[in-house]
Amino acid sequence: MALLAGHALAVGAGEGVVDFTPRGTQPGLLHDLQSSGNCTGCHSGGALETYYPATGWKGSMMANSTRDPLFWAALDVANADGEALGLEGIGEFCLRCHTPEGWFGGRVRKDGSGGIVDGANGCLLEGRHDQASSFNNDYAGIGCHTCHRMQAQGPQGEPGLRENADFWLNDQTCSNGPNGANEPCRAGPYSYPVQHFGAPFEPPHPWKFSAFHTDSAHCGSCHNVTSPTVGGQIFRTLIDNNGVDTGIAFPIERTYSEWLASDFAGEALFADGIEANGVVHTTAQVDPPQPCQQCHMPSAYDPDPEVHFEAAAGGPNRNGNLPQHHFAGANTWIPQILKGEFPNLGLATAFDQATLRSVEMLTQQSATLELSSARVDDTLTVAVKVTNLSGHKLPTGYSEGRRMWLEIRAYDSNDVLLWSDGVFDPDTGALSTSAQTRIYEIKQGLWDNASSTCKTTDALGREMFHFVLNNCVAKDNRIPPLGFTGISNPEIAPVGAVYPAETPGSHRSVNFDQANYAIPLPPGTPSGVRVEARLQFQVASKDYVEFLRNQAVERGFEDENTMCATGPGRPFTVGPQEQTRGEYLHSLWSNPTYGRSAPVTMRTAMQSL
Repeated sequence: MALLAGHALAVGAGEGVVDFTPRGTQPGLLHDLQSSGNCTGCHSGGALETYYPATGWKGSMMANSTRDPLFWAALDVANADGEALGLEGIGEFCLRCHTPEGWFGGRVRKDGSGGIVDGANGCLLEGRHDQASSFNNDYAGIGCHTCHRMQAQGPQGEPGLRENADFWLNDQTCSNGPNGANEPCRAGPYSYPVQHFGAPFEPPHPWKFSAFHTDSAHCGSCHNVTSPTVGGQIFRTLIDNNGVDTGIAFPIERTYSEWLASDFAGEALFADGIEANGVVHTTAQVDPPQPCQQCHMPSAYDPDPEVHFEAAAGGPNRNGNLPQHHFAGANTWIPQILKGEFPNLGLATAFDQATLRSVEMLTQQSATLELSSARVDDTLTVAVKVTNLSGHKLPTGYSEGRRMWLEIRAYDSNDVLLWSDGVFDPDTGALSTSAQTRIYEIKQGLWDNASSTCKTTDALGREMFHFVLNNCVAKDNRIPPLGFTGISNPEIAPVGAVYPAETPGSHRSVNFDQANYAIPLPPGTPSGVRVEARLQFQVASKDYVEFLRNQAVERGFEDENTMCATGPGRPFTVGPQEQTRGEYLHSLWSNPTYGRSAPVTMRTAMQSL
């Protein structure tokens, strides 16, 4: 912890209660967020009818953001790091997004009446990990009412905020609905028909049309994460690789900003008067623009117009106009852990479907892989080109432990392995690396004035992942999206990698990377050598999982049931129980059933010489 000692903030515990989340709608709602259990009765279908909104949502990471054991292990580190600087309760900044019902319900830090509660560790949440998405369960993730009460601006026209879940909720009584419905509208991108099967049709709850729900800005409310403001000061500002403090709030995650600076945003770039570094897109190659929802909430469609897709049983046919609530991303690991650890949820099929959709996203929509090679005497020269097909960096999102890499193998004509690089060992979780290994990742760290470097390892040479303390970027070679104009934007610019302009002066970087390898062959190797390349993606690296465990052990974190002994429903008989959250996650990672966060092969390419 020596490196952390020099990172104190001027705002300390002696200056009163610190507000980590001062923006957007606050706890103390006139109309509480209703549980998703209030919606599932009408909006669910059979286990495989995932076009029904609730059915598709149940297995997603959105629905399980508060059950995710990796999140809880990381939260403990964040809270400990804050406490070490006299800032108790900084974990509220994380829980605001991961448990909206708990946060708005006053069970995290702000009680909604001007008071403070000690719940930034999650111990005051109601419900349980293995309890379904029913009433009074704060572990039911990001629910229906959170998203469908979000609005583009505040109640007095305050500007929308696109980070840290600092969103505005509609908290007013809706006039469009059944008589006497004293509650806010459910907003979405749909207007109900006046007639359905020859009779008037409306849902049994208030509703209103909302174009905002088709806009990537809706997603950007949470999918940009920034160091919070503490006592009127930015907690962590970005220090560049020259040691210069930019004064910019540290950009922890920037998926929405990456999209904004791509061709996928198109004219949406200017919807809020924003340009990408002052450069207007004049040669966009994505037409029409594609918001987040196009990939992550694709509409249910069948070319036969008689095929019915309904948002609710007995409702209008929404074939071609029903965004599926799958929210597929890249997380193939955690859904399988939840399936195994919490069978009482009864969501085995939903978790399998979520995993399958993430695999499909990775293997079919994210990248292409091309390989070319040549032989000179006993050396193979190999070039592997990875092209990013997504609308953001590849990979993107959560920065800690996530990575993509190239695995290269060379075989002789008898299929004997001659050389390899970037091979994952399923028995240990280790990745074989060399000077030639190409790993696509972002490494954030702590600026060390003594060495004038961005430190990402501790005194023992172990990788560090201090989510709330980081203030510099040591590496970011993730592949930009098509038409990326963020090369000179310090919040999203590559670090330690060069992505050249598509054409000189275009201000648009290429959306691909080429990795070159020199492979030595045994002297006299005959012709017929085969080279194989695999693009691999992993949710959580060995270094990251071991870091979370080591933090729990070495800093003396309490086991969960002890830490939460006074919380509702304790002790729990599921989850970490008598383990620390970091040790629990490590035990899951070590369990052969869960495969040490085994990588997914996104693409393969091969060539024989």
